[in-house]
Amino acid sequence: MRAVPGGINPASMIEVDQLTKVYGATKAIDGLSFTVGKGEIVGFLGPNGAGKSTTMRILAGALGATSGRALVGGIDVLENPRAVKELVGYLPERPPLYTEMTVRAYLRFAARIKSANDPAGRVEKVIEQVGLEPVAHRLIEHLSKGYRQRVGIAQALVHEPKVLILDEPASGLDPAQRVQIRSLVRGLAEGDTTVILSTHVLPEVEAICDRVVIIDQGQIKLQGDVHDLEGTGQAVSLVVARFEDALRQTLAAIEGVQKVTETGKGRLHVSSDRDIREEVARVAVPFGLLELRSQHQLEDVFIRLTKEDA
Repeated sequence: MRAVPGGINPASMIEVDQLTKVYGATKAIDGLSFTVGKGEIVGFLGPNGAGKSTTMRILAGALGATSGRALVGGIDVLENPRAVKELVGYLPERPPLYTEMTVRAYLRFAARIKSANDPAGRVEKVIEQVGLEPVAHRLIEHLSKGYRQRVGIAQALVHEPKVLILDEPASGLDPAQRVQIRSLVRGLAEGDTTVILSTHVLPEVEAICDRVVIIDQGQIKLQGDVHDLEGTGQAVSLVVARFEDALRQTLAAIEGVQKVTETGKGRLHVSSDRDIREEVARVAVPFGLLELRSQHQLEDVFIRLTKEDA
């Protein structure tokens, strides 16, 4: 293992410094720098073609970089990708499945090639963790997309990795399955597994991630704590028992409010450039306030940042 170079934080499980990947005349990623701490869950966000999958493949040791450096567990990915693969569980956007095998046989194969301790025991553990018991005996080619996705997650977990890299882990899953995978990922992080995940389902990011990194056109546009980012753009929805036009006018007069939209049955959507929940609540109580909640604030930040480049 290479010693951790100067400037690298030894508490970070993932350290990326000026990472660049060039294909011909195209820079897929351009000077990315970020860190992920031990036991942290980071959402890696961006529109299609932003460079997310390229970055994740480099971190997993599946692709070389043109320049810059990337360390996982203190190991230089570019110099020692084999050692990195022992630390990392990787779920690519298209899971690497041998569809002619049964679920259990495939996972046993994955456990052996990843040198898992007690391969048979680990296979049964991940089958239970990911909810594959009903289909463990079936051929993968006969499974639904949701179950295939679970098999992909299971192969990423089978060798008890210290770092999980998940590219669209909720793809093909129904709402109940998403809740199950969300709980699984949270539980792993509480056990000190470090997770970096890419997804287009932004409410999932708000529910599960500690921090986010937003990337567009190969460059980082914003990174920070999820709750801090939520405060950078505000939108609230409210429901009142008695809607009157006077309420709309009063809401529109609040400092920072950009737009008030009535969506029917006493429900309104209020967009603003700051946190206006307290003022909205005070104004709406005389009209019988029934509900007040933040409305996809991370989504607002994401759209604003990526639209600027578009």
